[in-house]
This record gives sequence, structure tokens and C-alpha cells, in this order.
Amino acid sequence: MSSSENHSPVNPLPPVVVALVLLIMGIEAAFSLGTRGIVGGPTAVGWRLEAFQSYAFSAEIFWWMWETGQWPVEHLMRFVSFAFVHGSFTHALFVCVFVLAMGKMVGEVFGDLAMIVIFVLSAIGGALGYAVFAGGQVPLIGGFPAVYGLIGAFTYILWRQLSLVGAQQSRAFSLIAFLMGVQLLFALLFGGQPDWIADLAGFATGFFLSFFLAPGGWARFRNNIRHD
Repeated sequence: MSSSENHSPVNPLPPVVVALVLLIMGIEAAFSLGTRGIVGGPTAVGWRLEAFQSYAFSAEIFWWMWETGQWPVEHLMRFVSFAFVHGSFTHALFVCVFVLAMGKMVGEVFGDLAMIVIFVLSAIGGALGYAVFAGGQVPLIGGFPAVYGLIGAFTYILWRQLSLVGAQQSRAFSLIAFLMGVQLLFALLFGGQPDWIADLAGFATGFFLSFFLAPGGWARFRNNIRHD
């Protein structure tokens, strides 16, 4: 009997993707259950608000650190911690759906370590983009900037594949163009905060990092420098 008959028809998720989803949903479960008084007692009702105050990314705090030259750890951690604090269960759920989809594809091509590096650094890149280009007083929360970094890595994968077959590489950017178009439409219809800037900055970070973190990417980069 062939051993291939014992293989699962569904490819397993990369462990780091599962870990990210469990972490995000675990935090959200604590907030949701605390709000309903199921866990944590009376004080648990304010857990989400306390998390916003302690872990959300603040452009004002960033510029204060920049101007004073003081970089306390409790504020530096906001560059990443904001990606694990969400405004609602639905917000966290949508982030996890994208992590499962994009993380699986990126993790299978890049590997677990590169995938988590892209996720974390894209969160940082999204926060910096938000501070520099939006500078709003509303704190930044949620994992979408990091998720858009994974979309950037996925776009890089498509971009490389299209180049290998001689197809038009601009087609690789169809997904990000669609998502940005949807965000713009919602902003025009319903208003909202310029957090799309953080998402776009996260995408750019993930796409740029892919040139180095993709299999063989660093070697190609060194060869290009030598040829130049």
C-alpha cells in the first residue's frame, strides 16, 4: 500500500499561525467574558479599557519619546502590543481569519520564523506609519497592520511567480488594491479614523521584508549589490 494514501487531504497549519490565533482569541475571550461578568469579578468589566490605556499605540506618546529622547519599555512595547488588543470580538475574529489565510500561505513558503518576523515588524512599521503620516490623537489598536504585512509577503510571492512565467507583475497587487478600495469606500460612506495608513504601512513593510526573508532572497540581494 502506498504511503501517500495515509496523507491528510488538508495541509496542516504552520504552528506559529496556530499560536498567533490562539493568543489573539485568548486575549479577546478574556475581555469578552470579563465584560459579561463570567470571569474576573466586577473589575473585569474594565479590562478592555485598561488594555487600551496600557497597550494601544499612541502617536502622541511616540512623539513625546522622540522629542525627549526617553524610550521607556512600557511605551516601546506598544509598537507590538497594540496588535493583540481589539475593539470587539468581531474585530479580533476578522484579524484571525486573515492570519489563518495569509499566515498559512506565507508560512509554507517562507517558514515559521520568517512569517512571525514579518508579522511583528509589520506591526511596528504600521505604527510608525500611523504616527508619521496620520499623527492622530486616537490610539491605534488591532492586528490589521500586521496582517497587511502578511498580505504584503503574499503579494511578493505572487509577484515573483508572475515574473517567472513572464506575466504582468502588477496583477500581484490586485488584492491590496481591492482592500484599500473597500476601506476608502467605507471611509467615504461612514467616516472613521485614518488607520488605513497603518494598514498600508504594514503592507509596505511586509512586501519590503520579503526581498530578504523569502527563500534565497538574501543571496539575491547580495548578488545584485555585487553586480552593481
